[in-house]
Amino acid sequence: MENHKHLLLDKRFWPTFWTQFFGAFNDNVYKNALVMLITYKSFKVGTLTPESMVALCGGIFILPFFLFSAIAGQVCDKYPKHKLMFYIKIWEILVMFIGAYGFVFQNLTVLLVTLFFMGLQSTFFGPVKYSILPNIIKEEELVQGNALVEMGTFVAILLGTIVGGVLIALDQFASEAVAIAVIFFALIGTFFSKGVLVVKSSSPNLKINYGLFSPIKEILQITAKNKSVFQAVLGISWFWFLGAALLSMFPGYVKNVIGGNEHVVTLFLALFSIGVAVGSIICERLSKDRLELGLVPFGTIGMSLFIFDLFLVGTPSRISTSEIGVYAFINHPVYLRIMVDLLGLSIFSGFFTVPLYTFVQSGSDDSNRSRVIAGLNILNALFMVCSAVILTLFYLIGLSMAEIFGIWAILNLFVSLYIYTVIPEFLLRFLCVLLSRLSYRLKVKGHSNIPDKGGALLTCNHVSFIDWFILFASIKRPIRFVMYYKFMDIPFMKFLFKDAKVIPIAGKNENEELLLSAMKTIERELAAGELVCIFPEGSITRDGKLSGFRPGIERILEKSDVAVIPMTVKGLWGSFFSRKYNAKAMSKPSLIFKRWFSKVEVEIYGPWKKEDVTALKLETYTRNKLNE
Repeated sequence: MENHKHLLLDKRFWPTFWTQFFGAFNDNVYKNALVMLITYKSFKVGTLTPESMVALCGGIFILPFFLFSAIAGQVCDKYPKHKLMFYIKIWEILVMFIGAYGFVFQNLTVLLVTLFFMGLQSTFFGPVKYSILPNIIKEEELVQGNALVEMGTFVAILLGTIVGGVLIALDQFASEAVAIAVIFFALIGTFFSKGVLVVKSSSPNLKINYGLFSPIKEILQITAKNKSVFQAVLGISWFWFLGAALLSMFPGYVKNVIGGNEHVVTLFLALFSIGVAVGSIICERLSKDRLELGLVPFGTIGMSLFIFDLFLVGTPSRISTSEIGVYAFINHPVYLRIMVDLLGLSIFSGFFTVPLYTFVQSGSDDSNRSRVIAGLNILNALFMVCSAVILTLFYLIGLSMAEIFGIWAILNLFVSLYIYTVIPEFLLRFLCVLLSRLSYRLKVKGHSNIPDKGGALLTCNHVSFIDWFILFASIKRPIRFVMYYKFMDIPFMKFLFKDAKVIPIAGKNENEELLLSAMKTIERELAAGELVCIFPEGSITRDGKLSGFRPGIERILEKSDVAVIPMTVKGLWGSFFSRKYNAKAMSKPSLIFKRWFSKVEVEIYGPWKKEDVTALKLETYTRNKLNE
């Protein structure tokens, strides 16, 4: 946690962090108090049930995001973000005075109107909150910054939810306590906003379109301009579609299915918030200051599994005819399973959101980043409105809570499969990172020699059948490995290598057509700015020594003007996957456990210019490095 502590104490970051923290905290004090009021005091409009009313509240809060995000994005690009933060927090104070009146006099109309204006205030705060991060912290700190913001947001949701639930459950003066609290915390957030780092306007000459619908079209066009960023935006919007539905279901699920009281509802929301916060920090630790997109499909798969288990739980038998409290809930085996599902679902949600938010920020131009975030908010709002409508329809047609969980799990599984088809190599690279850390004490030196962007040809000695696996885990960018084509015939590995975009190759005498095809693919991938890795020895060593480098590398460089980056792998000779014993790999299962967590080292050396490279020079250089 040293890095987190450092950034949280950094004056560039902490005023923004605490401003957004108390904004999210105060929103949830208000919203949860209102939800509890509706759920347990049966406030309703017309014939709508309390469950439908809770879903309606979600729709009211996010409707302004759809209607006014386009204007908000333009405003945030045109004016200095630090000033906007302060003025928006002043706005929050005024809105909370109105809400306080609604709570004191138990006026549902005023409370719902306040909820709308809270959503409107958040509509303008959202683009500032996310677009300001690349301006106040370094690019390599973005993953950490987003992880802390997500952690802070969901911890604020947790604490705000608890405070709102506790205050509205007081026997006396509950409404008055909520009224005082929301005004007090709005004042604290405003205090922190005065310390936000000064940020110049990114587009001071921007002419704002104040129309209601025409700017929405413009903002969505800007958001969709970069296909990769737009896909990330859609992924985040799906998360909020699902999250809004689940959070709306929790009060009714606790009351009608489990038979729990208000405190059990608070526990549910607390578990969800804690999980996302924990998942965000784990995500940052796994990413190690880099954008790890492989966590995104990994996160969606985990979310689907835990939601599906909520479906399998079904409708558990009640343990009491009266409302149960937190103590009774956490001491029942079936309910403990539900708690594990909630926590697992939310932890994997943190894996899902942090990389996507970071990618949207880093992939957007500074001149229109706020408008891209605004486009994200518009789509978030649209997805959340659809979520509220669909959830209400599910209730109206009589679906049980368990059946609805099953539907969400299936839909989310389809989303995870789609994401995997878009970025399969990122998921595979992340799995390699995860498995390599569980299997070996992997140490990587010289990672700064790998360019952040652009093509390069990587070379490495060939010690075992998992050299590619170790290298995939060691380098932050995806790699196109050149491998002997017969490896592609192994049933499971064929699928894996295809998704990793492995380039199959054969010797000239064995399959000249495949060799020519491989050379063309290598040339194309390098020209496209990808990293391509070859093992110049042509085969795995049988004696642990470096074999002669074949001249194929020179042939590749005849067509491609890229740098060559030599690498070495040490520590895998003698492992289960090497040919040390009787020149046959994977023949002694005992070696798996004997060499478990052994030290493996990857060293990446400085780049060579193509004109300096010959197979013999590179072989001599690699041999010398291995002998050092």
